[in-house]
Amino acid sequence: METRYKKKENPTFNLMIKIVLLGAGNVGVNLFKALQNKNGIELVQWFNRSFIHYKQEDSTVPVITQLNEIVEADLYLISVSDTAITPVSKALENKKGLVAHTAGSVALSLLEGHQNHAVFYPLQTFSKQKEVDFSQIPLCLEANSEENLNLLKSVAQAMGGPIHLIDSVQRKALHVAAVFVNNFTNYLYKIGEELCKEHKVPFSVLQPLIAETADKIKTIPPSAAQTGPAVRGDQKILEDHLQHLTKESHQQLYQLISASIQQHG
Repeated sequence: METRYKKKENPTFNLMIKIVLLGAGNVGVNLFKALQNKNGIELVQWFNRSFIHYKQEDSTVPVITQLNEIVEADLYLISVSDTAITPVSKALENKKGLVAHTAGSVALSLLEGHQNHAVFYPLQTFSKQKEVDFSQIPLCLEANSEENLNLLKSVAQAMGGPIHLIDSVQRKALHVAAVFVNNFTNYLYKIGEELCKEHKVPFSVLQPLIAETADKIKTIPPSAAQTGPAVRGDQKILEDHLQHLTKESHQQLYQLISASIQQHG
């Protein structure tokens, strides 16, 4: 089944990179928005089993729901869950174009069954509800040949983001680091929000502090930016805070993080 959305006019280029995008999760939806109307890029198809749940009224990119409907392209960008990469990539076995996945924790070697294979990893947190500026997103690239790497570079340059040549080992380390600085940090925001609600304080009161913390580490390393009772060794405040926390899980987390700060600085 194919659905077409209206597409805006693009300038004419001598060389257009034809891309098929596969996947409609958080990353896939954001890539769908970002790849349209980029100089030198033609998004020729979007494999999206759940396209009914997402509408982009100003686009005519053909949307398909069956893998056997995929057309020939220069680049097949697989943006699905890690466990779905292998079955989706098998549907591309007879395609001549470059097959690339967008996962942070999956090695390049997973796609080595394809003669041309690569990784195109945008290092950012994505949500379908919030559009992001790809010109500000690091694009981590890896490919099995110089020719394929140059193709990825051309796509990355069209999107405008900073380019980093990152191998599979480095990318996995980056992904782990990203979980700490983003996923875990956001969970701590959630706990802060719960504490605020519990005591009828608006969470917005904490937002300038959150913004300053994020801004500070742009100019000084996190090790130098660390503040608070744990790094000061203020045991009285630490004990007071523990008594104030009503959930055992929050107490355990507070103790674990405080002890780690005191041990490692």
